Amino acid sequence: MTYSYPPDSITLTGNHVRLLPMDLTHLEGLQEAATDGELWKLWYTFIPTPEGMEAWIRKALQEKEDRVSLPFVVIQNSTNRIVGSTRFMNIEKDVRRLEIGTTWYSKSVQRSPINTECKLLLLQHAFENLNCIAVEFRTHRFNEQSRRAIARLGAQQDGILRSHRMSSNGTVRDTVVFSIIQHEWGNVKSNLLFILNDKYASAT
Repeated sequence: MTYSYPPDSITLTGNHVRLLPMDLTHLEGLQEAATDGELWKLWYTFIPTPEGMEAWIRKALQEKEDRVSLPFVVIQNSTNRIVGSTRFMNIEKDVRRLEIGTTWYSKSVQRSPINTECKLLLLQHAFENLNCIAVEFRTHRFNEQSRRAIARLGAQQDGILRSHRMSSNGTVRDTVVFSIIQHEWGNVKSNLLFILNDKYASAT
């Protein structure tokens, strides 16, 4: 199987969530999702304010046009509401490698099946349809919740990029890099399915 850039029309569907290609019609839903928990107040993240959401979407769509990113909105199946966003990004077609990132969820759906199933859908597509050799995750060194969540997926920490980029509050960010490589995918997939079927079997 050859690696191909994800098509514009791709939708990923699970029991709890659907991942739809982002567009400007999702503006209001994304604003409401970010307002649930006032997510932009977390200094170690890059979540936009409601006022900045349109510009954020337009930038994401430009990255999609440049074929380096494919942004999604996360729809909760039980409510049909937008509850967050995620994307394939830093796509390196020649080496069949990409990053899953710019991920955030409304506070009300955190610690639910949403993130686990989103990662399962994205990783499954990356490894089984796009034939990626590696999928990367990055987060702020101080974002302990994100680091724990990435490790629970089965990703391995590759290292820390010190003084890597500027944070939203002007401080310099150290970025922790994790990855899952192709031969690890079978075990990671089994683990994610086990978590969904065991811990979240009764969740809606």
